Amino acid sequence: MKIATAIFMCFTCISLFACSKDDDTTPIRNNGSTNNNPSTTKMKITVGTAVFTATLYDNPGATAFKALFPLTVNMTDLNNNEKYFDLPNPLPTNASVGGDIKAGDLTLYGTNTLVLFYKGFNTSYSYTKLGYIDNPTGLATALGNGNLIVKFETD
Repeated sequence: MKIATAIFMCFTCISLFACSKDDDTTPIRNNGSTNNNPSTTKMKITVGTAVFTATLYDNPGATAFKALFPLTVNMTDLNNNEKYFDLPNPLPTNASVGGDIKAGDLTLYGTNTLVLFYKGFNTSYSYTKLGYIDNPTGLATALGNGNLIVKFETD
């Protein structure tokens, strides 16, 4: 009987450790930083007639960005891979080295420069990750060349 109790106790302990609430299986899109867990907050990004659905990260910068919605800005093209806009006020930051930037990444450079990437590349610059476009197919075409008006709003 003692052996059966000991086996039961070992099995119970193993089961409890295997189901620890610290086991976060939420997929991380960019780097493994804990502030980059996707939230359930969806948003729309409208460029001309093209509408893209995006997911905001669960971090203070993304929350402050969402508080600005609806937001319509004239974004400037830079390096043929991104559009940017200088927000009038700073947002909370938690910058990390960009590393592998993906088309559709929405970030903050410094404290107030909103950046929407439409081409992927590798960088050593640091960004605060705000969110990402769920399906960036057609994003580069929609953003095209030059400056343009982009609208950000809740979905």
